[in-house]
Amino acid sequence: MPHSNSSVVTEIFLLGFNNLQNIKIFCFLLLLIIFCVTVCGNLLIILVVSYSRSLHSPMYFFLTQLSFTDILLSTTIVPNMLHVVLYEGTFVSFIGCLIQFYVFSASEILECLLLSVMSYDRYQAICNPLQYNMVMDLTFCMKAILLCWVIIFTVILALSVTMNFLWFCGPNVIEHFFCDFDPLLELSCSDPFFLKVEDMILAVPYVLSPFIVILVSYVYIIITILNIPSVSGRQKTFSTCSSHLAVVSLYYGSLLSIYLFPNKKSVKKTLSLFYTVVTPLLYTVVTPLLNPMIYSLSNRDIKQAFKKLKSKMSSAL
Repeated sequence: MPHSNSSVVTEIFLLGFNNLQNIKIFCFLLLLIIFCVTVCGNLLIILVVSYSRSLHSPMYFFLTQLSFTDILLSTTIVPNMLHVVLYEGTFVSFIGCLIQFYVFSASEILECLLLSVMSYDRYQAICNPLQYNMVMDLTFCMKAILLCWVIIFTVILALSVTMNFLWFCGPNVIEHFFCDFDPLLELSCSDPFFLKVEDMILAVPYVLSPFIVILVSYVYIIITILNIPSVSGRQKTFSTCSSHLAVVSLYYGSLLSIYLFPNKKSVKKTLSLFYTVVTPLLYTVVTPLLNPMIYSLSNRDIKQAFKKLKSKMSSAL
């Protein structure tokens, strides 16, 4: 008989990182700097794209959505992580833990969907340049973003309904720095089989399918680039999608490495630290930090737009 989520557990203790006594101040300051740079960097991308008319194109429109997603992910995870590091663990309410899990899941899925839409945009720009403006118009872009958000709310609704049938009566300690899926299920006193099955089913259309779209898009992109006769032409064409490819490799590389190998008990103790701590840090902290850097440092249009914005602000002051 299913139990309601009005459980005995009212608080969750996030254990966080072990053995940080001697370097916890350093780790706290490092994470704080990373958080500030992440938020400011992504906000700057949104500001520059919004300001510059030359950047009012589908690729940069989707980039602003990606920056917003990175801000959402970072503000969901890092502030609480700072408390965990500084006080060597922290209590969060059970409802707060669930909300963090839902927002984290939403931002991860949204990033997968946005990266796939951006890869489709690059495919159209490189493989079908004559039809690009007709296919990737404002209506398509708005429908794509709206569909992404509808999918997100559907996934969160499905997870929350199923999660409500689990009974959490104790323990209440999570050996992690945020409320992730597997650590939450380990606290359940009832069988989480159906929730695990639902998670696997949802992962196919919302995580693996976008990855397949990205792979297929880049297969066609690479074939098209290789057919360009001149070396300079190939380099120029590849430069238009190199930033996106770097972000995809970083994001999916860390994400798939932990979710394709979820059985941490079968992993050696030395590798367990990598799968439980290092890899989650990559896609929750490092990726939102590097995304704006990758796009801004390697993108000539964004650098030029930033210089114009900077000079205009300087003249105004």
